[in-house]
Amino acid sequence: MSHMGTVEPEQPSLYADRPRIYPRAVSGRVRRVKWAVLCLLLGIYYLVPWLRWDRGPGAPDQAVLVDMGHARLFFFWIELWPQEVYFLTGILVLAAIGLFAATSLFGRVWCGFTCPQTVWTDLFMWVERRIEGDRNARMKLDAQPMSARKFRLKAAKHAAWLFIAAATGGAWIMYFVDAPSFVRDIFTGGVSLQAWFFFALFTATTYVLAGFAREQVCTYMCPWPRFQGAMLDDQSYVVTYRPWRGEPRGKAKADNVGDCVDCAACVHVCPTGIDIRDGQQLECIGCGLCVDACNDIMRKLHRPEGLIAFETLSNLAASTAATQSMPACAARVDVGMQARRVPKLIRSRTVLYAAVLGLVTAIMLVAFLMRENVSLSVLRDRAPLFVRLSDGGIRNAYTIKLSNKEREVVRYALVADGPAGLQLVVQSAEQDAQGRPLLTTRPDGITEWRVLLTAPPRLALGQSVPVTFRLMDASGRVAARHESVFLGPER
Repeated sequence: MSHMGTVEPEQPSLYADRPRIYPRAVSGRVRRVKWAVLCLLLGIYYLVPWLRWDRGPGAPDQAVLVDMGHARLFFFWIELWPQEVYFLTGILVLAAIGLFAATSLFGRVWCGFTCPQTVWTDLFMWVERRIEGDRNARMKLDAQPMSARKFRLKAAKHAAWLFIAAATGGAWIMYFVDAPSFVRDIFTGGVSLQAWFFFALFTATTYVLAGFAREQVCTYMCPWPRFQGAMLDDQSYVVTYRPWRGEPRGKAKADNVGDCVDCAACVHVCPTGIDIRDGQQLECIGCGLCVDACNDIMRKLHRPEGLIAFETLSNLAASTAATQSMPACAARVDVGMQARRVPKLIRSRTVLYAAVLGLVTAIMLVAFLMRENVSLSVLRDRAPLFVRLSDGGIRNAYTIKLSNKEREVVRYALVADGPAGLQLVVQSAEQDAQGRPLLTTRPDGITEWRVLLTAPPRLALGQSVPVTFRLMDASGRVAARHESVFLGPER
């Protein structure tokens, strides 16, 4: 119990409000590269669904299409069936190993330049600057009470964001349906409820993540910053501040100070709001905008660029050691830069990543070149396991499915390899000159046949006998085969 007249100390809050970040616009080499990458990636994303590819009559003419209704994935001249999902697995493995390799060489180049979160956030921030102004103007606008001007600017910004988000959600849907038909159905009211749901979902996520969450996605939601350190070593390029050159900080005209004038330009342009001079940080996405901002200041002060740069930790340590006993002067910059060495791009981990990439690529290429145009699957009836005929013979029934990946009708002869005397009958099938059942496939589809295999009474068989079904083309070549068994009673 507190005494009379005393005040209990206030308990500190365990929740901290998110500080609003107002990145300033910047120009320079890195920014130009980011704009080029942004335009390229957005152009690919929005335009690819509109590319056409003629596959013949009855086939979709969209170059890239995930046809859920017919269980097909079309990519230009490539058509993948559901049973070939291992190709998608291989692509994901290649993407993961490629990301590991890129990170080991160039740090978080994926996060800073090509990640969808970065690309759309950059686009949203560009729209924000065009409407509300640069950093200081936006800070001033947000600090003002609501007025007609502020309402007009905010409404225009959010309308532009929603338009971009809707275009993003709509473009994503177009990868799963025909793009022109989808746009026509939007205006005619023919879009299904399912399509509207996913359209709204992707629109909302784009609007929220790029417009509001922004750096919180990179810092709290994305798992990559947590384990990217395992991909890096002292030869990896990372965005870093060179303290051996910049310290001690001071005014531009002061004596015995480094090149850093503590202008905070690097902080003001950072999309995650960090100070790169504090060293390597989880929040840094490696976008390099602080490099452009610092280089601009160095040019104005007539000092060498590169106080903040893409640098390896090995060179950073070497420059620091070489200039440790030197005072701040122009000679220190020369000595520090001369201590650097060309980074080793070829090292154990990069060789390992390259070997894995080459191996997986080779396996996928061989598998793709050897993929069959027709596949055969055989499912033996399990109820009953076999049927004893009136004459004492034993019959097994099978369901055969032929998957024809070509867009033309093909006929195959079916042969069953097993003990001599087995009789093969395919219901509703014609026979060739040799008496073999002929199976006619459906173009780009699956055909199902009912097959009966009978052992005469005189044929002595074991309880389980292996049987191989083969498809023979017109030239006598085996087009596909499938192993199965013929079951009978215990002897």
